[in-house]
Amino acid sequence: MPSCIAALTPPRKGARQVRQRKSLILPFRLAHLSDLHIGPLPAVRLRQLVGKRLTGYWNWHSSRKTIHDMMVLEQVVADIAAAGADHVACTGDLANLGLPAEFETARHALDVLGGPEQVSLIPGNHDAYVGESLPAMAAALAPFMRGDAGPGFPYLRRRDGVALIGVNSGVTTMPFMATGAVGAPQAEALAGLLRHTAAKGLTRVVMIHHPPHFHGTRWGRRLSDAARIEALLAAEGAELVIHGHNHRHSVAWLKGPRRPVPVVGVASASAVPGSPAHQAAWHLYTIAGTGAAVTIDVHVHGRQPDGRFAESAVFRLDAEAQS
Repeated sequence: MPSCIAALTPPRKGARQVRQRKSLILPFRLAHLSDLHIGPLPAVRLRQLVGKRLTGYWNWHSSRKTIHDMMVLEQVVADIAAAGADHVACTGDLANLGLPAEFETARHALDVLGGPEQVSLIPGNHDAYVGESLPAMAAALAPFMRGDAGPGFPYLRRRDGVALIGVNSGVTTMPFMATGAVGAPQAEALAGLLRHTAAKGLTRVVMIHHPPHFHGTRWGRRLSDAARIEALLAAEGAELVIHGHNHRHSVAWLKGPRRPVPVVGVASASAVPGSPAHQAAWHLYTIAGTGAAVTIDVHVHGRQPDGRFAESAVFRLDAEAQS
């Protein structure tokens, strides 16, 4: 049974209305979704169900298929597309078992959201499920994970006065583990990008799948080198860090060089059970101004009691109040 995501109709070429910001007076509007976990699972060959995929296959059929609803995901994708954001950030876990066919289905959802120029993507731990998963993801989705200067992580995409920096924390792990890691080479490059874009006066948005701080999640789901990333952000700063992984809305503040760094997590884009913080949602960030004068408002779009998606909360990330 194909995913209902495949029934969505991509916009006709040239039909998508993209707002042209002639100055930084107009806010930059960034949509954020994560943890799509597109289902149902495609046909799986026996040879593909080795190691971690075998436990993941059992987990999907025993519980996860009732958690992630593709009709809800279809609503989220349609709601984001209708919002007409300037850009869309997807912070990983498109897949469940990291199968090539899962990434092919995910490509359709991302095309509906605007295609590679409008959508920035990074991997999650489910996208790196086994050794062959990240190459399969790249084969289907590389244009969404390419920076202005070419491929490789971390990548930089400059959009108006905003620097979108994509970091890969997805690594292959043992069964029942969902940890991630950035690694020393990528962290060093990330520090350089943060320093370079700060010197250019850009508003820096870091996209990562795992929460980048030590207490961001449980031990078996942690970013193993979170201490390194916390120290990096304390030295270089960032105006906003966005992530997924925990399947819940969250806001944390990390130490920065001059003012605290906001770290915002978004709920899964397809989850239906659980508390309101865990149910399917997406965020719209409105970013205005630059440097110390930047303001970032978070618009949470959640599922309403009648099943519709609508704005359910708005708040400002006030770094000064955290100092």
